[in-house]
Amino acid sequence: MHMYLNYAREHWMKPGENPPVGLILCASKGSNEAHYALEGLPNKVLAAEYQTVLPDEKMLAEELEKTRRELDSRMIARGSDVEGSV
Repeated sequence: MHMYLNYAREHWMKPGENPPVGLILCASKGSNEAHYALEGLPNKVLAAEYQTVLPDEKMLAEELEKTRRELDSRMIARGSDVEGSV
């Protein structure tokens, strides 16, 4: 990946463009392997787990709603903590 990014930067980049970024899609990702394989490279290389099947729209909407309720609860709790300490 590092070699390809160097080639792209040297031969394909136009003036004013941001440097290329490498993206490695993996069936699974171990944090130790990713850390040691990618650490210290001057090029930005990212690793992520690739999902072949995404959740359906209803499940995503439910998860977003659940997260919104949790965030609202935290904000309310934080507000009462601030009021109680005054």
